Amino acid sequence: MGNAGEKLLRLMDIMKRLREPGGCPWDREQTMKSLRPFIVEEAYELIEAIDSGDSGVVAEECGDLLLQVVFISSIAEEEGLFDLGEVIDTLVEKLVRRHPHVFGDVSVEDSEAVRKNWEQIKKAERRDKKRDQSILSGVPKSLPALVRAFQIQERAAKVGFDWPAGDISPLLEKIDEELKELAEARKTGNPDEILEEVGDLLFATVNLARHLGVDAEFSLQETNKKFTRRFEFIEKTVETGSRDWSEYSLDELENLWQRAKTRS
Repeated sequence: MGNAGEKLLRLMDIMKRLREPGGCPWDREQTMKSLRPFIVEEAYELIEAIDSGDSGVVAEECGDLLLQVVFISSIAEEEGLFDLGEVIDTLVEKLVRRHPHVFGDVSVEDSEAVRKNWEQIKKAERRDKKRDQSILSGVPKSLPALVRAFQIQERAAKVGFDWPAGDISPLLEKIDEELKELAEARKTGNPDEILEEVGDLLFATVNLARHLGVDAEFSLQETNKKFTRRFEFIEKTVETGSRDWSEYSLDELENLWQRAKTRS
């Protein structure tokens, strides 16, 4: 496989060449802020590659995500902020500091003890750096809403602010309550109230999923895939038929949907 360090230096050299005068016009125009959507996109493409089970695609997508880190580090170096070496140093120091049970003399019994110790260390780091010490701090605002809702609920649960474990009936009642409040908001016709109540309903649903041990984000992704498969079956059926979409009644499309359900 060769020396990874040498290959990383080669990658950094290529990035610098792209950013230099006479390099790539598009790469030269980029800023940290302009790269934000690409970072999110590449992260999701890596997740999709992992789900595919194709190691070659996983390796390729790991490279695409790594490129974003190298890209940002290159921009930061140009602006005199930091370079890739500092990024790596900071990561190495953090990993060592947050694993005292490996690199120090702390003893832990299981992964749950590791998790609790990790959280205590992070809290101390925020205090030392005079950062927001709220229990909910550190949950990125830019996360997809379902992921952020899950993480906020997890943080609150760590200090006991949570529904009782093992009994989902209160959670189902909460969802029923939110549905009723949404129905009332629809009666008023106030779009702000409807927006708020839909959000409350989604938040409660994420909480239910969490208590069932289900990741709401991935659960919805799987449903999106399922819907896509079934809708594509309807599309193919319509395309191979003699009629246009507009000529199908809703009942006919529903019948096609039921046929699609038997196939996947």
